[in-house]
Amino acid sequence: MSKAHPAVTASESSAKFAMAKDKESWLGLFAEDAFLADPVGKSMLDPEGKGHRGKEAIERFWDNAIAKANLTLDASQRIACDNTCVAVLRATNDLGGGIVTVVDMVGLYEVNEDGKLSSLKVYWDFDKLLAQLKEQGIG
Repeated sequence: MSKAHPAVTASESSAKFAMAKDKESWLGLFAEDAFLADPVGKSMLDPEGKGHRGKEAIERFWDNAIAKANLTLDASQRIACDNTCVAVLRATNDLGGGIVTVVDMVGLYEVNEDGKLSSLKVYWDFDKLLAQLKEQGIG
């Protein structure tokens, strides 16, 4: 039996902990000096588009984004290469009151030699999310 790829395990665990709203376990996946961009580029979650560096900044991201969400994350593919896993994901967020958003994304998970996330970059279209919210009377 082959051992699970550490970057695939990190990707799977990240989704599992985010859906369970398990902040401590999710933060425990990251190296102290890790980098997170979700989404990559400028957005209301990261107005300067520089991402979040270090656990303290990543914890603030959790508090401002993941903690407020009711997420279901489905991966149609996870592809491992070297210390990296690329995951093709669909994020569904149930905001209550019949308001639901669905966002397709690609996550790039890089782990260090200890299996901790050193970088997590998630590519998705923030404007499409805003358009979905507007269509449902929010924003």
